[in-house]
Amino acid sequence: MDTASNQAIINSPAAALVGDPAKYGRVAADGTVFVITGDGEKAVGSYPGKTPEEALAYFVRKFEALASEVALLAARIKSGAMVPSDALAAVTKLRQQVENLNGVGNLAALKLSVEQIPNLIEEHKNIFEARKAAEAAAKAVKRAEGQAIKEKLVAEAEMHALSENWKLTSERLKTLLDEWKKAPRLDKKADADLWKRFSTSRNKFDKRRRTHFATLLQAQSAVKSAKEVIVSEAESLANSRDWVATARRYKALMDQWKLSGRGKKTDDAKLWARFKAAQDTFFAAKNTDLEKRQGTMSENLAKRDALILEIEAVLPITNLDETRRKFRDLQSQWSKIGMTERSKRAAFDKRFGIVETAIKEAEAEKWRKSDPTAKARANDVVSQLSAAVANYEAQAVKAEAAGNAKKASELREAAAARRNWLSEAEKGLSEFTN
Repeated sequence: MDTASNQAIINSPAAALVGDPAKYGRVAADGTVFVITGDGEKAVGSYPGKTPEEALAYFVRKFEALASEVALLAARIKSGAMVPSDALAAVTKLRQQVENLNGVGNLAALKLSVEQIPNLIEEHKNIFEARKAAEAAAKAVKRAEGQAIKEKLVAEAEMHALSENWKLTSERLKTLLDEWKKAPRLDKKADADLWKRFSTSRNKFDKRRRTHFATLLQAQSAVKSAKEVIVSEAESLANSRDWVATARRYKALMDQWKLSGRGKKTDDAKLWARFKAAQDTFFAAKNTDLEKRQGTMSENLAKRDALILEIEAVLPITNLDETRRKFRDLQSQWSKIGMTERSKRAAFDKRFGIVETAIKEAEAEKWRKSDPTAKARANDVVSQLSAAVANYEAQAVKAEAAGNAKKASELREAAAARRNWLSEAEKGLSEFTN
């Protein structure tokens, strides 16, 4: 190798690519490709089925590919784009590749090119460090700016966490999130810590907002359900003719409506319209009916005045069956008379009740006297007392015959007492009808 070639190799790690690499190889007659080195020829392989020129070119391309990697590594080191430690690791790898290369070219020059790279790394280390420092400073500035921006966003988000201005705060938090996405990224831990605070504040507000509206919706739903029940009952009563009881019920329903609270405005309006329509329907019919009844109540009063005298005339009872039949007829007429003024109805009811009570008492007395079970019990009592009287008298006779006058006297007293009881029992038995 001449002096000029050596100087070129020294000056540039890419010098191995200078000149024609093919002049460092040849192809034997059997197709074997050899590379020419300072130590002689070395077989690098063959390319069956190809011409000698094509075979040589194939192994030249392998050399050129590795030489290009060496040149590229040198260029990256000069530009400061490669970390020195990575560059040294690459040199170690290239040394192994050159040592094991089966290619055709200036292998000595290529090897020397690789060996020049460590010096190149050392020469450009300061450039790399300066660039690295500049990049670090730029990153620090950018990180500080990003830190300030994100801390400001976090502080505002935390300020809104307890807000109850649901609509405006929701919109503002959405804007803050958009600003966060546009802000510079920080180192992983700082970004994660700030995001945790930012996200926690947003979630806290959102959870409170959702809880508020869920509670509100639940309360409105409960109010709506309660009022629907009220309205449903009000509508079911709209055509009722039980004026007094229904009017009271409408008042109670109105009280329930007031106590049920306020629901959704549109729901309340629709339900109230239905409630009022039902109530108005009932009270309109009630007022119309009252006007009609005012004209008929005086007629009903006159009817009751006349009929109560007939009812009272069934007393005293002489024939219970006849009296009962007549009373049932009069009672039927009485129940068919329409409404009477309340203040006068009580007096009529009292007089009617006296007659009804007298008939019931007569029926009870008749049943008592015709009850077969009671009659059988009375017969048993009479029989038992008769037997007892006869028994005591027979024993008294025996006591006298035996000369026991005292015992005979006691037995006759016992017989006399039971005879009195027998007399009362016979009177009771005589009251039963056959």
